[in-house]
Amino acid sequence: MKMNSKISMLFLRAALVSALACGPVLLSGQPSVPSQDRDSGAKQDMKNAGHETKDAAKDTGHGVEKGTKKVYHKTKHGTKKAWHKTKDTTEGAANGAKEGARKPE
Repeated sequence: MKMNSKISMLFLRAALVSALACGPVLLSGQPSVPSQDRDSGAKQDMKNAGHETKDAAKDTGHGVEKGTKKVYHKTKHGTKKAWHKTKDTTEGAANGAKEGARKPE
């Protein structure tokens, strides 16, 4: 019973605080936001949509740029690695062939 009483008092206090904080604004009859900001109109909505589209396109472009650079560098690294391995293998095979040619059995 003591726990229910504490919970009830907590909700009652929260309701009282919110009523005191929001009461004057709600009872004044005036909008809390000026009407010009609240009702921006179709023209401003279109401007906002255009800016958001531009920002989204920029973000996409930056992502593509980052991905392209990463793929380029990874491909370059992999190509160099394969070239070095092939070079070492080819030299080893050539040297082995030379030694085999020098020492007939």
